[in-house]
Amino acid sequence: MSEALEQILTFSSEPGFEEKFKAFRKKMMLAARSSGCESEDNRAVAEILRAVAEGGDSKVIEYTERFDGVRFSPGKLRVGAKTLEAAHRELDAKLLASIRGAIDNVRDYQRRIFIGKECGVSEGTGIRYTPVRRVGVCVPGAAAPLPSTVIMTVVPAQVAGVQEIAVVSPPRHEGGIHPVILAVCRELGVEEVYRIGGAQAVAALAFGTDTIGKVDMIVGPGNKWVQSAKKHVAGDYVAIDSIAGPSDILIIANDQANPAWVAADMLSQAEHAADSSAIVVTDSKQMGREILEELKRQVVQLSRAGQATGSLISYSRIWVVDNMDKAIEIADDFGSEHLEIQCGDESRRIAERITNAGAIFIGPYTPVAVGDYWAGPSHTLPTGARARFSSALTSNDFLKSTSIIEYDRDRLDAGAADIIRLAEVEGLDAHARSVQIRQQH
Repeated sequence: MSEALEQILTFSSEPGFEEKFKAFRKKMMLAARSSGCESEDNRAVAEILRAVAEGGDSKVIEYTERFDGVRFSPGKLRVGAKTLEAAHRELDAKLLASIRGAIDNVRDYQRRIFIGKECGVSEGTGIRYTPVRRVGVCVPGAAAPLPSTVIMTVVPAQVAGVQEIAVVSPPRHEGGIHPVILAVCRELGVEEVYRIGGAQAVAALAFGTDTIGKVDMIVGPGNKWVQSAKKHVAGDYVAIDSIAGPSDILIIANDQANPAWVAADMLSQAEHAADSSAIVVTDSKQMGREILEELKRQVVQLSRAGQATGSLISYSRIWVVDNMDKAIEIADDFGSEHLEIQCGDESRRIAERITNAGAIFIGPYTPVAVGDYWAGPSHTLPTGARARFSSALTSNDFLKSTSIIEYDRDRLDAGAADIIRLAEVEGLDAHARSVQIRQQH
């Protein structure tokens, strides 16, 4: 099985390299996008959204039974306070200590970067930042619990001052939500948790039902149905963080890198899902070959060896290029979710040349897992080259700004002639008159 990995090592000196590169990049971009507007999947999501908007709780319950095999009455959609408290009480003490450490780190970082201080008016203008009132958080119902998702989405919202936070997660653990997820919600003081997921959960948050109040913003990851639903409601009904596709990593490595560590970091992304991507760009032929050999050795040791191998073959590559300038060019073009730079004492200098990345992990001792769980920045990051135009989730994303304008008579008089002239050229006489009338008294 591991011998099939030979095909992922590609040298820029080989004939047809540019064509292979472009074809692979196109494949990556298509895989990272939701279904097209005319696709059957997209129409199905639109129908779910419409049905929940019109039918409320009954449709949420219907779709939860259809897709998750669990049926609730409206009164059971919300997780009770006693259930949250029990999950928290029964959590392993060492795990709780680790969770609290992660929360502290995230809260400290989000506070340090927060811009939401109220600004006064200076020279007639200013800005005021206020948090959105109510936020919905989507937490995937994967086979393993994802408490880090709760931390990385809820804590930034709390730092911003969001007053109401509702968490939704599908009932995939014994007909409910995994106790670790519930325990983290309780630790963070989140009391509003619902046993729903998928497009129907997004619809309930976006439109509101008798049981679930409408939110102003929806954040968090999820499968293609969740992301497609978020895309549908974004802008018209709610704000969203981003459209999250398959996880990806790009690693820039030179001859100072440790090939075993690079391979391990590739596999940490490849094990996520069959369409996750792990790319290495190196200017060292020897390093490229050594990383490939390490992949062969390490992948067979994984519990998800088959899935990781499939991901490596279909969506991962080791590109050996002529120089580091080309490696940086490729990294910026891809705009990866996670960008690791394992170039020894050159790592920081190379990092400073990168423009497009969700998060940059500098040096050999900064694997993506540090950011996923511990360092402080949210691991909710733009995927699928969206880092070219969007950013990691932060406390500042939960703010909206209001422009403040306050003129006195002298300042209005100073600008009156210009304002009137501009209004008249646009044919808006009443605009001009609203200024003129103030100069007559």
